[in-house]
Amino acid sequence: MRNLFDVSGKVAVVTGGSRGIGEMIARGYVENGATVYISSRKAAVCDRIAEELSRHGGRCVSLPFDLSAMAGVEGLAAAVAEREERVDILVNNAGASWGAGIDDYPENGWDKVMDLNVKSVFFLTQKLLPLLRAAAGAEHPARVINIASINGIEPPAMETYAYSSSKAAVIMLTRHLAKRLAPERILVNAIAPGPFESQMMAGTLASHGEAIVEQNPLKRIGTPEDMAGVALFLAGRASAYTTGAVIPCDGGSAELGGSGFGTGMPA
Repeated sequence: MRNLFDVSGKVAVVTGGSRGIGEMIARGYVENGATVYISSRKAAVCDRIAEELSRHGGRCVSLPFDLSAMAGVEGLAAAVAEREERVDILVNNAGASWGAGIDDYPENGWDKVMDLNVKSVFFLTQKLLPLLRAAAGAEHPARVINIASINGIEPPAMETYAYSSSKAAVIMLTRHLAKRLAPERILVNAIAPGPFESQMMAGTLASHGEAIVEQNPLKRIGTPEDMAGVALFLAGRASAYTTGAVIPCDGGSAELGGSGFGTGMPA
């Protein structure tokens, strides 16, 4: 009972791990003794964050790739396979948003969001299945953790149509993958964040921060500890009997009637 959240010695891959929610999760794993590979489009930022996180107990490695295209998905999977024989935890966090009025919403914005938020989640999981299978066992299942959003559960207040639709798709994809992979001892769950400090939320927090806090049942936005705590639960022994679940991490916004502000508000 003392080590229910232990991830020491595990190997994790966190996409979009150089900022925001991805960095919060990566930091939580590194500081609890995991080896963590982080990926993002911007190599310099990814390298800097990996170097910084490596000073805090575990090991963090930068593998910059653009996951909006299949070449990046395949490149990241190959780079991980060159370095590791197994992956215990895959966190599909990389994402994008696009805001525009319903009369002007562009096709390229829709495609950009769907490709990164949904397509890359499926295909990176597919490409890393050999390493996830190598880690999977009855006592210690492998884990896939998809980052959805409360905007995939409740319609948001802002005109981010592709984002909310993509996150709803991530929730169903999580359940579908969980059903398919459970017999192979690979657990698939999702986290649905509400408002957190991130680059994606920066503009919204600057303009609507007070209203978001006031309308949140807990009267605050999320902290790194809030996100890392849920991610550690889903990666450790504590959740070994949990799969196909979607866990809101939002201060009760979606469940108790909050603001409708989620994670996908364009800056």
